[in-house]
Amino acid sequence: MLTKPRILVVEDESGIADTLQYVLATDGFTPVWCSTALQALREFSAELPALVILDVGLPDLNGFELFKRLQALPGGAQVPMLFLTARSDEIDRVVGLELGADDYIAKPFSPRELVARVRGILRRSVRPAPATQTRPILETVPNKTPFALDEERRQIRFYSRVLELSRYEYGILRLLVQKPGRVFTRDELFDKVWLEGSGSLDRTIDAHIKTLRAKLKAVAPHTEPIRTSRGAGYALSEELPAA
Repeated sequence: MLTKPRILVVEDESGIADTLQYVLATDGFTPVWCSTALQALREFSAELPALVILDVGLPDLNGFELFKRLQALPGGAQVPMLFLTARSDEIDRVVGLELGADDYIAKPFSPRELVARVRGILRRSVRPAPATQTRPILETVPNKTPFALDEERRQIRFYSRVLELSRYEYGILRLLVQKPGRVFTRDELFDKVWLEGSGSLDRTIDAHIKTLRAKLKAVAPHTEPIRTSRGAGYALSEELPAA
């Protein structure tokens, strides 16, 4: 018998929580409701859910802070999370996405749309099954670059060093290293790495490029691997010394 995906719903408004639990259960999920951050931390620690729906406006802790605490728990960084809030300001959407949330939906919302987004996130977050035998790193990037991309392990090496990347940093850098010199617009990066249909948020892309540059600089301080094409987007430099 297949286990139904467990969805942690962190929402202090009982009416909204009831609606979410109903539509999730109807769609084949097992919803677990928590009305406070403390409850959510306990449930999350007891058993990792398949996904968390997280309200920003909780009574005992800011939702963004709870997100960071959940991510810091064992296995937490691998659990996809979706922010749910009454706020519609772009700055809140940017903060949520920059923290690493998988999606963001503002109240009032269509329960069916939310469930569709949950399904989309879960499809994209499925990790490939482990290989049955040891396989070498997949050199899927052009020769004469200092990058090596291992798609099975979701790792990128830079001058033979494995980079510690968030899922979004990995997604952006993966696109860039596969086509050195090719300029990707912010819209392209957002559409390919984040959810389809989400509006492009320039500040979100720029923030991730900034952290990527810092991590690359830490490995090779005198290089500029990612170049900015003013008014267009970003590209991987074609003039990097080979590894």
